[in-house]
Amino acid sequence: MLHSSHEPANYQCPFCELLNDQPFSQDNLCAPSDLIYRTPLVAAIMACDGFGNYGGHVMIIPTAHLEALYDLDEQTGSAIMWETKRVALAMKLAWNPAGASTRQHNEPAGNQHVWHYHQHVFPRYADDELYRQLRHRLSVEDRARKAVELRSALFSAEHPYRLADADAAG
Repeated sequence: MLHSSHEPANYQCPFCELLNDQPFSQDNLCAPSDLIYRTPLVAAIMACDGFGNYGGHVMIIPTAHLEALYDLDEQTGSAIMWETKRVALAMKLAWNPAGASTRQHNEPAGNQHVWHYHQHVFPRYADDELYRQLRHRLSVEDRARKAVELRSALFSAEHPYRLADADAAG
């Protein structure tokens, strides 16, 4: 094997707790309202942190506990990319950003800090200073409002790849 797990013994995965309706561990920063939607393979959740001058980015995560990029099977990897595109288009409908960026981290040296794969999807604005690493916590209420806005856009007739009730749960 070319990589090893960095997940500590007895790791309590915050994303698995959210997706599986488990009680949240003490360090879990997720809130139930962070879940935007889920499909059989992946889910879209609001991130608890904002970066730069704006908050409200999304993470696309596998529904199975997979630690890093190296662990993704082809079907899950394809689903992650498809839902990344779908969420980026929903952001255009909901918030009208000037662009979108994605990023993903693996292993400690790659800046991964949650041991469950997650693809970040950011709405971009000319003055957002995203890459200055101005990380700040977003309130649960602000994340919930943004999740509702995105959910509405995802199910909107205006969305070219809109979700149908049969496609997703949330």
